[in-house]
Amino acid sequence: MATTSAATFSIGSTVSFGRRGSPPPLTKPSAARCTSQNSLASFSGLKAATSVNCDSESSFLGKESSAALRGSFARKAQKPNQSSHHGLQLQASYKVAILGAAGGIGQPLALLIKMSPLVSALNLYDIANVKGVAADLSHCNTPSQVLDFTGASELGNCLKGVNVVVIPAGVPRKPGMTRDDLFNINANIVKTLVEAVADNCPDAFIHVISNPVNSTVPIAAEVLKQKGVYDPKKLFGVTTLDVVRANTFVAEKKNLKLIDVDVPVIGGHAGITILPLLSKTKPSVSFSDEEVEQLTIRIQNAGTEVVEAKAGAGSATLSMAYAAARFVESSLRALDGDGDVYECSFVQSDLTDLPFFASRVKLGRKGIEAMIPSDLQGLSEYEEKALEALKPELKASIEKGIAFAQKQPVTA
Repeated sequence: MATTSAATFSIGSTVSFGRRGSPPPLTKPSAARCTSQNSLASFSGLKAATSVNCDSESSFLGKESSAALRGSFARKAQKPNQSSHHGLQLQASYKVAILGAAGGIGQPLALLIKMSPLVSALNLYDIANVKGVAADLSHCNTPSQVLDFTGASELGNCLKGVNVVVIPAGVPRKPGMTRDDLFNINANIVKTLVEAVADNCPDAFIHVISNPVNSTVPIAAEVLKQKGVYDPKKLFGVTTLDVVRANTFVAEKKNLKLIDVDVPVIGGHAGITILPLLSKTKPSVSFSDEEVEQLTIRIQNAGTEVVEAKAGAGSATLSMAYAAARFVESSLRALDGDGDVYECSFVQSDLTDLPFFASRVKLGRKGIEAMIPSDLQGLSEYEEKALEALKPELKASIEKGIAFAQKQPVTA
């Protein structure tokens, strides 16, 4: 790259800064334009002078987050006995693997993760067609090295030394297909891939996207238990899309600035098991009973909305990739020592009488640091009833996944 007198980098939703305060809102990935007056000879992370202009461009960067971003840049850029021209260096140091990288979710997800300044290596795996995806992404001038791995014989090498594994592999929903219809195909895929994770990178954060998440996460847990490497703090069902949708729909309905909206979503990741807690929306806003019902139903059925709109040409791949990239970036920030990272996720939980439950969690270097039980306190009457109503279906999905895994011996 030729040097210039000034350079601007626009960082997408994968660069994120959570808000401070108690109780914490959902972590909001952000975007910022960081303009440096320094010359840049190459792109290897961000380099900036002490004078950094951080302009909010994204619906995720609120006022507090913008201030935190500006303060972070200032602290890192100006150190004692160091001249300002040395600037800011964000170090790419984490290895991410995407299993199912050639698919409808995998490709846009890989692009978004490639944009992260925290990623040093991006390993792409699929059973076919992944070589071209990797070649294409490798031309992007961001720090991470992209490698491709095809077929079962190369899966182990793909996973060696990986910090975060993301699993979008599987078949998508088609019109008329329920998440349950996906079970027999995707259950076997997830089981096989998690076995490889257990053998090659047992300490990695595992992000399960493959549907039905309400069953595939319990399958993954059972496989890891059978392999003797299960850590419930590092296994996540990615339900971030439910939060993204809830925030978007509420902001539209109430004419709010999207950057300020947080709606926790609990339960599971299918139909009525998805429960947005509209009574806990930040900023505080009132909803009529009719609005609560309409919004809840739309958030629960948003996946079907996209499937029908695509008329057989696919499912919610782009928004899912966006939400998954947000969760990956939150995980990377937690691994990197950020003490203010919160996301909703479907995890092993003791907040209810169900063994797995989606709720807000605090992430840290070792995975889940804490549940946030306050989200389940002081629910509205509508939410209390909906919570009780979702439990039987969620319980059945969890038990179906556990039963499947226990009947299928893991490979040695």
